[in-house]
Amino acid sequence: MKSDIKPLPIVEVLNLKKKYGNIKALKGISFSIGKGEIVGFLGPNGAGKSTTLRILSGLINADSGEAKVCGIDLAEEEGLVKQYIGYLPENNPLPEDLRVIEYLNFRSKLKGLQGSRLKERTKIVLEICDLERKVSERKIGNLSKGFKQRVGIADALLSEPRLVILDEPTIGLDPHQSAITRKMMERLRGEITFLISSHILSEVEACCDRMVILSHGQIVAEGTLQDLQRTFVDKTIFEIVTKGNKIEIQKQIRKIDVTCELILDDLVDITGKRRFAFSTLNGEKSAERIIRHLFTAKELKVSEFHISRPDLETIFLRATKKNWEEKIILK
Repeated sequence: MKSDIKPLPIVEVLNLKKKYGNIKALKGISFSIGKGEIVGFLGPNGAGKSTTLRILSGLINADSGEAKVCGIDLAEEEGLVKQYIGYLPENNPLPEDLRVIEYLNFRSKLKGLQGSRLKERTKIVLEICDLERKVSERKIGNLSKGFKQRVGIADALLSEPRLVILDEPTIGLDPHQSAITRKMMERLRGEITFLISSHILSEVEACCDRMVILSHGQIVAEGTLQDLQRTFVDKTIFEIVTKGNKIEIQKQIRKIDVTCELILDDLVDITGKRRFAFSTLNGEKSAERIIRHLFTAKELKVSEFHISRPDLETIFLRATKKNWEEKIILK
């Protein structure tokens, strides 16, 4: 018999508020993150991302509301909660005169690790972050930015945290180093919960299960990429390549969806194939029905099809646009 009891989320934020003087950094945000999820935490500069991350990592206190990690309220048991959290801040300061292994051993001791447990965890995080053979004996000051970021992530993983918070983990990294960082998170997917703040939206799109988008201290969007695509796209665009008659194709399409409009008619090659693009107000399901119908009509000779989906950058701009416009009007 299955239990109806759902596991507690790793992160619970309820009506969180924070002010700096007269500036409202957070205006009552609420969200939760389940065990093993990788969640992107997005927003323009000044949206409240860093404030939220600093509250969750126990560096600052909220003015009101609740922030819980592993079911423990940060306001009541901050010291206990910190045991479950690994944190990589933006522009992570590292001691450049220490060797990597020296620094991680030092950080392990600060986190309460000793003896064989210290050696075991240090060895594990060096291996996870691909630092063991290459750089563990080198001074941190002689490392590239990419390797320094890996050292910071290794530090965040030392105490076997349930939640790892990464603030701009791939900023300034080349594509190869960024890919290595993604690979590390993928390896730990399901075991550790990640909350990632980043301005590099393509990175977030590539590795995150869900996104939470902030603007001016408020959550303006939340969900999977597919959820956000459905929410913030007014029209779905689909394309077909065919030798069929344009008038007949339009006739067949409008039998299914009268909102469809032809937006592109382009010759593909000398055989007479043409590429048509249509827009519909009725979403992807309508586009999929149309395409299935066109393929069954052999006389239309459809050979290719494609449904266009907006990327995360397009969604981000649309989600935050209204909030920014309202801010400008209020000024």
